[in-house]
Amino acid sequence: MSTDNSIWHFFASVRLALVTISLLAVTSIIGTIIPQNKPIEFYVDSYGPQAAQLFQVLDIVDMYGSWWFVGLILLLCVNLIVCSIDRFPAAWKQINTDGLRWTEDRLRSTPHHTSWQIDGPRDAVVRGLQEALQQKGWRPTSKVTNTHTLLFGQKGRWSRTGAYLVHVSILIICFGGFIGGIGGFKGSMVIPESMERDRIALFGKQEFKDLGFTVRCNTFDVDFYETGAPKDYVSNLTIIENGQEILTTDIRVNQPLTYRGITFYQSSYQGFQEFLVTIEDKAAERRKSFIVPFQQQEQWPDVGLNFGIINARTVGQSIVGAKLWISDGQGEPISEWLEKSDTLPLNLGGRDYLVQAKQLYATGLQVAKDPGVWWVYGGCALMLAGLYIAFFLSHRRVWLLVSDAGPGCSVLLAGSANKNRPGFARTMSELEQHLRTATVG
Repeated sequence: MSTDNSIWHFFASVRLALVTISLLAVTSIIGTIIPQNKPIEFYVDSYGPQAAQLFQVLDIVDMYGSWWFVGLILLLCVNLIVCSIDRFPAAWKQINTDGLRWTEDRLRSTPHHTSWQIDGPRDAVVRGLQEALQQKGWRPTSKVTNTHTLLFGQKGRWSRTGAYLVHVSILIICFGGFIGGIGGFKGSMVIPESMERDRIALFGKQEFKDLGFTVRCNTFDVDFYETGAPKDYVSNLTIIENGQEILTTDIRVNQPLTYRGITFYQSSYQGFQEFLVTIEDKAAERRKSFIVPFQQQEQWPDVGLNFGIINARTVGQSIVGAKLWISDGQGEPISEWLEKSDTLPLNLGGRDYLVQAKQLYATGLQVAKDPGVWWVYGGCALMLAGLYIAFFLSHRRVWLLVSDAGPGCSVLLAGSANKNRPGFARTMSELEQHLRTATVG
C-alpha cells in the first residue's frame, strides 16, 4: 500500500517489529528470572529494600500484567496488522500474476535462463515440452501467437502467504492471552482428607475466589522411596455441585482433573500428626471417617464404639503404621497394628466392622482457569504451519518460449524463485536436461 503518511510508515516498519520483539524477549527473561506475584517481604529479603522498591515502581513483581508490558504487546499487534495491510497487496499480486503476459526480454532478464534449438514443427515441439514439464510435476498453461508459443508453470505460489499466517498466529495467541488474563485465574487450595473446600486463594493477591462448586478430598495416598523421598502421590477427589456428587476421580502429578473449565493439578501435600480412622458398620451399611489426634480417645456414639491410636511407626517424616485401640465398652478392647492400606475386620458385640487407620494428609492443589488456552493452542499450530511455509517452501515459476526458427524451433527456458535460489538453480539445471532429453527423439 502506497502512502506518505509518516505515522503509517512508523507502524509498518520492520525495524519497529524487531525492536518490540527484542524488548518483549528481554523483559520476559527478566520476568522469568525474578519470581512473580510474591509478597513484598520476599523481594526485600531476596534483593534488598532498594531493589524491591524499584521492582514495585516498575511493576516487575507483576510484570506480565503491568501496563507497559501489555502496551508492548498491543504495539506489536498494531505493528503486525499495519505491516500486513501494507505489504499483503503486493504479495497477492505476485500470487495472481499472469505469467503468460511476460515478454521475451523480461524472460531473458531472469537469473535462470537458457536456450537451444530443436528440429521439427512448433506444434510437435510444444506438445513434447508440455509432456516433459508434466512429468516433472509442472502443470503448464499456454499462450499461442503467430510467431511463438509461451508455456508457463508455477509451484508453491501460496507460500507467499507464510509470513502473513505467522502474523495472524501471533495476533491469535495475543488474543488468547488477553482472554485468559480477563476471564482466567490461578490459585491454590489445601484440602485435608475427608474435608471439603469451595474456594481458592488467588496467587499474588490477598483474595479468595469461589469456585461455584465444592471439592472434597476423599483420600490421599503417598508412596516413598527407601530414602524417605516421595515417589508418587495421588488424591481421590469428588466434585459436589448443588448437593449432588457429580464425579469422583483420582488425580496425580501430570494427570489433572478439569471441571467446568477449571483444572486441578496435584502439586503438593502436607502430613499431620493426627490420624484418619475410617469405620464401616457392615450390618447398618454405614461408613464414617474420624480425625483422631495421637493417643486421644474418639467416639462413635451411634454404634457405641470408642477408639484411638496408641502407637505409630515412622519412616523419615512419614507415619507408615498405626496401632489401633478399639472397644464397644462391653467386651475386651482390641488393639492391632495397621499399615496405611490395611483393612481390619472386627466383630464387637456381635456386630461386624471394617476399620482403616492411617496418617492424616492434606492434598495441595494448584487450580487454574484459562479460557484463552485453545486460542493459544490454535495460534501456535497456525504459527508452525506459517513458519514451515515461510522457511521451507518457495514460489517457483518456469517459462518455455518456443519460437519459429527456420525449419526448426528455438526454445527459451526461464525461471525464477523468491527463496532458496541455489536450490532452484539445481532444479532448473535438472529440468533443462530433462527437457532436452525428452525432445531429442
